Amino acid sequence: MRSPVPRSKKSSSRIGSALAALALVTAAGAVTAQDEPFEKPRALKVCDDPNNLPFSNDKGEGFENKIAEILARTLALPLEVFHYPQRINVVRNTIRYKLPNESEYRCDLLTGVPSDFTAVATTRPYFRSTYVLVYAKGRKLDVASADQFLGLDKSVISGLRIGVYERTPVVDWLKKHNLLDQAVPYRLLNADPNHYPGKIIDDDLVAGKIDAAVVWGPIGGYFARHIAAPELVVLPLKSEPGVRMDFGVAMGVRQGEKAWRSLVQQALDQNREEIAQILRQFNIPTVDDKGEPIR
Repeated sequence: MRSPVPRSKKSSSRIGSALAALALVTAAGAVTAQDEPFEKPRALKVCDDPNNLPFSNDKGEGFENKIAEILARTLALPLEVFHYPQRINVVRNTIRYKLPNESEYRCDLLTGVPSDFTAVATTRPYFRSTYVLVYAKGRKLDVASADQFLGLDKSVISGLRIGVYERTPVVDWLKKHNLLDQAVPYRLLNADPNHYPGKIIDDDLVAGKIDAAVVWGPIGGYFARHIAAPELVVLPLKSEPGVRMDFGVAMGVRQGEKAWRSLVQQALDQNREEIAQILRQFNIPTVDDKGEPIR
């Protein structure tokens, strides 16, 4: 899943142009379709990004890779993966793409989409996360919550460099709290195949080029655990009036494929505890429907 963006609202301020990291898949647009006759597929064909940890990679090391393996096992289907970078036109070029003279689509399941994403038919959310503030302990910051951060003296705040991805809810959050001047913008859509959303932490935060980063929760939690030094602190952000920060994450199938979506939903439901364990292993911050952290 990539950096999510509220479906009904664009950022009121564009520092520039992500995970999803979720915002990346929304460029495909929505379609409507009638229910199609259902025939169980010969394989579980999944679309994912080849270089987008902690979500997925071409070595099968991401948490979405692991969840796809669980679904394939439960559905008694072999797993096939089609790798496609999570950039513009993802849906059109993956789950809706059928090669000329071919009877099958490139894939039948899109992992890690916003639960309210209308370009595909989504399952119920299999987890919910929120944006997080990440900083390096022992440098300029020493706070235990987002409220403490926002309560810092202006002289401290004014000297901070906060890395953010463009076109995410973070921009509205910064604007609401008068922090836009501290923002260091990063491009959400990056054509470099070696780029991954975690580089903002893995490279620039670690190196001290920025003092903090506000990123989608799975990115912040995963890289905070996998970076040995400096120690990174991850603070969840809560939604506020006019600024939505937490989002549900679902699986997506083509519009009209209700029977297939139902099978995928059953597989998710049957493996809820195992999926939750995988999320914990990857240090993914999860929240409930009210945005409260799940311990």
